[in-house]
Formats: sequence, C-alpha cells, structure tokens
Amino acid sequence: MAGFVLIHGSWHGGWCFDLLAEELGARGHEVDAPMLPGMGGTKEELEAVTLDGWGQFAADRCRAMRERLGGAPVILAGHSRGGLVISAAAEIDPRAMDRLAYICAIMLPAGMSRAEFKALEGPNPDFDAIIISVEDGAGTIVDPTLAGAVFAQASPPELVEQALPKLTIEPHGVRSTPVPVTPERWGRLPRTYIECTLDRTIPLSSQRKMQALCPGAAVITLEADHSPYLSQPTALADALEAALP
Repeated sequence: MAGFVLIHGSWHGGWCFDLLAEELGARGHEVDAPMLPGMGGTKEELEAVTLDGWGQFAADRCRAMRERLGGAPVILAGHSRGGLVISAAAEIDPRAMDRLAYICAIMLPAGMSRAEFKALEGPNPDFDAIIISVEDGAGTIVDPTLAGAVFAQASPPELVEQALPKLTIEPHGVRSTPVPVTPERWGRLPRTYIECTLDRTIPLSSQRKMQALCPGAAVITLEADHSPYLSQPTALADALEAALP
C-alpha cells in the first residue's frame, strides 16, 4: 500500500483524477486529489495565490497522508502546471514525501519560471489560441469549444465532454514565479517523469527539454495526450506504481 497525493494542472481540479484514483484505490492505495486553493476565485483571491502557498498546501497534504499511513510510502505527483507545485512542496519539506512524479508536467531548474521556459519552447499557436485573460489579468480561462483538441484529443469523447464544463479560472501570477529548488532539498528526492508522446499542450520536445534541464529523473513513456488520466488511466496507474520506492 502507498499514498498518492495528486496535484492538478491549470484550469483543472482534483476531479480530473477521478478515474485514476479509482484505479489506484482498487489496487489498495490511498489517494488524495485536492483542489488547489484560489482556483476559480475572485480577482482578490486569484491575486493572493502564490507558488509558495500552493507548495505549503501540497506539503501539508503529504504530511497528513504520511500520518494516516504510518510507514507506507507517499508519492507526490503533479500534472502539467502541477509540476511547479510539487517542486515547491519538495523544497519546503522533502521529508513529507518519498518520491516526486511529474505527469507531462512542468519540471524546471532553480530560478526558472514557467514564463521563462515558454520563451525557450517553439511556438504552440493552437495552445495559445485557447487562453483568455480575465479579472484584469489576475487569471486566465480557456475556450471550452477549442480546449478538447489541445488537452485531450486522444481521450474518449464522452469523458472529454464531461470534463470541459468543469474547467475554471487559473491564477496567473504563479507562472512568472521562479522555481525555488535546491540540490539539498528538492534535489535529494528521487523523481519520475511520465512523458506523453501525443501531448499538444506541452509537446514531447518540451517535456524532453525539461528532462535535460533537470537530469536524473527516471522516465516512463506513455502513448497519451495531455490528459493521460482520461486517455490512459490504467497505464498511468502502472507508471505511478513503478515510481514506488
């Protein structure tokens, strides 16, 4: 038995992991898939969100999981932008979890922000076209009529149709925050990177560029889109189990 704390990506919520949580639960594991605070909030609530605050939140969830499970391992996994959050959490308290798992996620070296990494990537006009600024720039939302083709083109259409109306406002400020990681804290934890070959949001070339910038992660490859919890939930559960110490 192990504990998995799952941190969602931009515009999503813990609900996106429902199928994955069911699969892991059926294998005897415990899963916590929370909604990050501030998601979908007012302008003031969006502006109050910080990467450090989200990192503290994720570390707290890991500590609570460890307390419930005793000696069982705790894996902290982040999807997409959730990678920033799990990196921050590991830097805050590397003893709270046993391993990090990045699911086609943002994994950046010390001092680099998501916005800075985007400048290193090639153009992704289909992704850029779905993003809409709201609340005077404090947040963004995505166009649900276009998001499916970018986020989940290889996923079952009925699952995509159910997911799109749940997408919500994402705080914008976290993207410009440099990742505060060090070799002594974040760097001491073993890492697994689960790359997705069909990803149109963070293309495979970008995923591999991040792996090169942050060497040392074990790599597992899935033939999946940016939503492997919809397109490949069983294979994703296998990959997370493979990350167990």
